[in-house]
Amino acid sequence: MKYIRTLLLLIFCTTLQAYADEVPTIDPQATFTTDEGEETGTSYSGSAPLTVVFHANAENIGAYTPHYEWRFTKEGATQPYLVRYEEETEYTFTEAGSHRIVLYATFINGTDTVAYTKDYWQGAQPITIQISESKLEMPNAFSPNGDGINDVYRAKSNYQSIVEFDAYIFNRWGQKLYEWHDPAGGWDGKFNGKDVKQGVYFVLVKAKGADGRKYTIKKDVNLLRGYTETSGVNPTE
Repeated sequence: MKYIRTLLLLIFCTTLQAYADEVPTIDPQATFTTDEGEETGTSYSGSAPLTVVFHANAENIGAYTPHYEWRFTKEGATQPYLVRYEEETEYTFTEAGSHRIVLYATFINGTDTVAYTKDYWQGAQPITIQISESKLEMPNAFSPNGDGINDVYRAKSNYQSIVEFDAYIFNRWGQKLYEWHDPAGGWDGKFNGKDVKQGVYFVLVKAKGADGRKYTIKKDVNLLRGYTETSGVNPTE
């Protein structure tokens, strides 16, 4: 009799373990695409625009029918500003602030339902993304002399969270010589493929940050072809 009870208990535990192994699970992760490449995790802090791919990483689905609901919420808000229904979804963040992303997942097999919803997220950690406030500065000068130092006129390297950018270079007669539309781009001191003369030019920049800040920058640009590191002039200022 004792042997039978032990055998039944063993069968019960084995069946219970097999059932547990077959229950659908999720492990939400995100792949962040940055200037340095891609990284995967559940948190990120940096500059916009930031493109992120969200993965449900569901397992043991078997005969269950899955339903996915990605909820994107800003810090302090009670309702999501965006809802997506794919198992894997991509989004580009362009607004500054703290973003909280959770996956409500429900798996249904007949009358059996496995849910990862409100109760689950009370104890689980959401995916968090912190987008920094914007910053944009343009230098006063550059030295396109082929020495590999400041050969291109562009935004200072400390720019961040710039989601719209338009820049134009003019000569002293108001003629447009060049334009670019990415803060990582710039002017190499040429017009129609030929070097322009050393002198003073003019830049106009209109941009917008992820925090809604609008930039209008108008300033002289000193093109210094004869600049050397020992000349005492810093073309990045």
